[in-house]
Amino acid sequence: MTGRFDDIPRLGVGVGFRAPFKTDLFVHRRQVDFLEITVDHFLDRGPDGDEELQLLADHFTLIPHGLDLSLGSAEGLSERYLERIATIVEAVRPPYWSEHIAFTRAGGIEIGHLSPLPFTYEAIDVLAKNVDFARRSIDVPLILENITYAVQMPGAEMSEAEFLQEIVERTGCGLLLDVTNLYTNAVNHRFDANEMIDALPLDAIVQLHFVGGRWEGDTLIDSHSSATPPQVWALLETILRRAPVKGVILERDENIPPFAEILDELRKARSIWDKVSA
Repeated sequence: MTGRFDDIPRLGVGVGFRAPFKTDLFVHRRQVDFLEITVDHFLDRGPDGDEELQLLADHFTLIPHGLDLSLGSAEGLSERYLERIATIVEAVRPPYWSEHIAFTRAGGIEIGHLSPLPFTYEAIDVLAKNVDFARRSIDVPLILENITYAVQMPGAEMSEAEFLQEIVERTGCGLLLDVTNLYTNAVNHRFDANEMIDALPLDAIVQLHFVGGRWEGDTLIDSHSSATPPQVWALLETILRRAPVKGVILERDENIPPFAEILDELRKARSIWDKVSA
């Protein structure tokens, strides 16, 4: 399979770095191809954090993953925050870095969570402008992640898949397709996840996320708190068969299990990776 990002190396199967299993990572480092690090966890790291970041970079390929750049903010980006991200990207020298298709600030107010953009051309204009601004500080390929949304924003001019397609064309960014987010939205908003996959710019998918969530009544929550469900495994395999994915990351944040369970999920992901690559 070929794609728009053939110059990015194939990284394999990895996990989002979380401090509780740092020691286990080094014991089992041959079973972890690369790590995704949450940028915000290292912004105020101090000398000990610098040492930890260097230790991780010495043993793993690291992919910085941002939470609060707020690429969808009409007021533009925080130059100070962007500069701080740039120092981390420069320190770990990744093949790419990632952020969310979302906004976390509006009218000078910190919202405190990832908020969805309306599926409109105006929102894409804002996002594209902010991506261009970010590139002036960070000269490393940027990939963008789809998020979950509790309600569909009013005034939509296109479907979510068309929105992602247009973003790829306008920005030149690749996609970090969160398979769990795709599945969660499909369940909560009652659409066919496989039909959405059919409509995505598959050749622009660089990385995948996967994990399990939790139910609150009839609503599926993307809580990163449980083992990956069969439906997400099936979607992940479908995407790996059809898109030139460079790497897949298990993202576990809540109810962190013994590392043996993390390794079991990584082995399953690797078996799918190897099967579709054969």
